[in-house]
Amino acid sequence: MLLESAAHLFVERGYTGTSVNDISDHSGKTSGAIYFHYSSKEKLALAVVREQFATWPQLTARYAAPDVPPLEKLVALSFEVARSLSEDVVARAGARLWAERRTIEAAVPTPFDAWARATTRLLVQARRRGELAEGIEPSATAVTLVCAFFGLCTLADEMPGAPGWGDRLDQWWLLTLTSLQATPEPAALLARARVPARPKEPVPCPI
Repeated sequence: MLLESAAHLFVERGYTGTSVNDISDHSGKTSGAIYFHYSSKEKLALAVVREQFATWPQLTARYAAPDVPPLEKLVALSFEVARSLSEDVVARAGARLWAERRTIEAAVPTPFDAWARATTRLLVQARRRGELAEGIEPSATAVTLVCAFFGLCTLADEMPGAPGWGDRLDQWWLLTLTSLQATPEPAALLARARVPARPKEPVPCPI
């Protein structure tokens, strides 16, 4: 797949270190075939980013069940997104391309508005259920959580000590939930959220 070949190289070499000829060699496609589908390297990079973002509604839809508490949904969803950013080459490439967006001569789309809206919605639901600590303002808190989460996913592999991304996310949520929950029980909530979600019938995406 052309986008996967491009994604592999963008992850390994970055945007400026990857040429269309490199992608041609890696994918087995001629440069002419690549330019037939994408008129420039910028357009190909944007296609990789959009391919990554296309998975976001699928992830959120898995946690739309009304019987799951909203903070539990938020934690479970964060592990799905982190797993994607760690293990899926297109997601990893999309994240790296976004970080290198100033080197790309095109407007690179961002997932953060959608992430913040989804997080705000879950925090509002938690407040209505009396599960959110007093003084937590959902929209501002959502932005802070999204920034901290993306920073953790970006830096987890670079930090000393080398625990896996799952362990680092566990540690982060144990600290964060202590401040978010009206009645703090971070370990119990985290344990429930870490249980793999069972396949469900498709539900409308909440975004």
